[in-house]
Amino acid sequence: MKKNIGSFDRILRIVVAVAIAALYFTNVISGTLGIILMVLAGVFLLTAFVSFCPLYVPFGISTCPKKEQQ
Repeated sequence: MKKNIGSFDRILRIVVAVAIAALYFTNVISGTLGIILMVLAGVFLLTAFVSFCPLYVPFGISTCPKKEQQ
């Protein structure tokens, strides 16, 4: 797996996941919507920690900085 998530993207995914979790555990969001958002938060955390997003591949997206060739 080639990394395709850069630092800013990783930090943003972690912040969004933490925000969703905080809203869920303070009962601001609940029910089916809460469960769906918690699953999405889990996916955000997983992809942030492995630095790979499978949805980026078909679209050719990469937020990793390009390494200069020498």
